[in-house]
Amino acid sequence: MKAILNAVVVGAIGMAPVQAQETCTRDAMVVFDGSGSMAEMGFNLMDEPRIFDARRALRRVIPQVAPVRRLGLVTYGFGRRDGCASVVVRFPPESDAADRMLSEIDRLQPAGETPLTDAIAAAAEVLDYKTRPGEIVLVTDGKETCGGAPCQLAAELAAGADMIVHVIGFRVRGAHFAWPDQPQDMMTEPVARCLADRTGGLYVQAETLDDLIGALRQTLGCQILSGVTPARPATRGVL
Repeated sequence: MKAILNAVVVGAIGMAPVQAQETCTRDAMVVFDGSGSMAEMGFNLMDEPRIFDARRALRRVIPQVAPVRRLGLVTYGFGRRDGCASVVVRFPPESDAADRMLSEIDRLQPAGETPLTDAIAAAAEVLDYKTRPGEIVLVTDGKETCGGAPCQLAAELAAGADMIVHVIGFRVRGAHFAWPDQPQDMMTEPVARCLADRTGGLYVQAETLDDLIGALRQTLGCQILSGVTPARPATRGVL
């Protein structure tokens, strides 16, 4: 997939697109993790919940992407403390969706499990993956907890009409506690990485707000340039 670099600097705070790249003609769905872990803070309970920075990152990036790409939104976890039936298609891809997307995410509070496989499947159905190309960007801080089979789903999507799934692992942690001087022991890759690998998408690991902004710009595309470098360089998945 070729990328055409074409952007201009807007002030000293960021970049804005001039011309959409090839993939910006494709509709895209953002799948946003609203499970209970997004409300968790650091080990010392002094940090902010993860969702605060996730919202900040979306506020920076979505208004830049929405003018040149139709975007839709799927969420899971929000408002459901029990069970896994929390996937909601907030809206299908539409033009200039920034205000609607940010409003939907701002008013929701994280709770519940992580049915990310069902959420990706719902996004793919909205995009009509069997007959039309499209892209899905999953923002998640953890792994599937509802018995879904993301790698099986990835194979089904790969057999469709070019549905690409990008996975952003935001402050993903392992199941066991580790002290701050052992940060690598706390990090793990979500099982959902295979969704990116098998559909030709990107997997990006993000630790900081700037990492997440950079990851969203990479995966949502449209050649929004940034000086931000992801914590873990994004890689193109292989089938």
